[in-house]
Amino acid sequence: MPRAGVDYPGTWQAFESWFPDDEACRQFLAGVRWPDGFRCPRCASDDAWVTGRGLWMCRACGRQTSVTAGTIFHRSRLPLRSWFAAMWFVCAQKNGVSALGLQRVLGFGSYETAWAWMHKLRRAMVRPDRDLLGGDDVTVEMDSTFIGGRTQGRSGTRYANKTEVVVAVERVRPRGFGRVRLHQIDSAHRRDELFEFLRTRVAHGTILVTDGETAYPAITRRLQIRHEPVNLVTTRRVAHEALPAVHQVASLLKRWLAGTMHDGQADTYLEYYLDEFTFRFNRRTSRSRGLLWFRLVQQAVATDPHPLDVLQHKM
Repeated sequence: MPRAGVDYPGTWQAFESWFPDDEACRQFLAGVRWPDGFRCPRCASDDAWVTGRGLWMCRACGRQTSVTAGTIFHRSRLPLRSWFAAMWFVCAQKNGVSALGLQRVLGFGSYETAWAWMHKLRRAMVRPDRDLLGGDDVTVEMDSTFIGGRTQGRSGTRYANKTEVVVAVERVRPRGFGRVRLHQIDSAHRRDELFEFLRTRVAHGTILVTDGETAYPAITRRLQIRHEPVNLVTTRRVAHEALPAVHQVASLLKRWLAGTMHDGQADTYLEYYLDEFTFRFNRRTSRSRGLLWFRLVQQAVATDPHPLDVLQHKM
């Protein structure tokens, strides 16, 4: 387990002492990216030296590598220390921060810069190789909720201008919740997307508790997941009592979007916000904001660059 004061700064005062300039940030980032020492991405040699421009020059093949190359910091024109400070600010705020808030605190001249940085950081908040939920005899609740659409849609249907989000939450015995996974789905291809969500996020052997929706039995049989549906009609139970974990997480998500983002998220970029909520919820018991910052740095160097044009045309 990383230790405050040894592996990362534990307070803002320590942060300022650790990172007085960009060179200190580059050295720290190199240690995070290559904890066992530098390895050339071309030939895997560990024999290298640092040039005057701060690049790692491989003695074996001559390739020059930047510590930020291939990460979310790739080709950034702003100081690396500003990135570190932005990440600290994002992690230090319990409920997060909006792009406008980040622009104000860091003094960016452009809102677009703050918006891009926030979405890059949100992309880094979820590891692609993260562990699946559940496992043998572990119970996971799953249901969907609808985000947005405070006004009725033109078609007159209840969910005409809302976005469907599927929610899966681990139950912890004897009470309490574990980790969560969220995903925005296209209701027009609902069955296929539910299958893909379960395949990539829930482990075999899991006990999956859902409502009585007919799509689940066939999906869970294919994925070797034990399905325990709750028929709300025959049991005469209300949804928030039958599936308390899912409904509490859905309620927290909506409150977070309303309170921190002021319901300003566009459907096109909703997945980014779901990533941030997942990062925060799954680390809700952490008492060290410095450790959250360190985890985000670790994931930032393992996340591919996301240029602005890619972010803006993600969906």
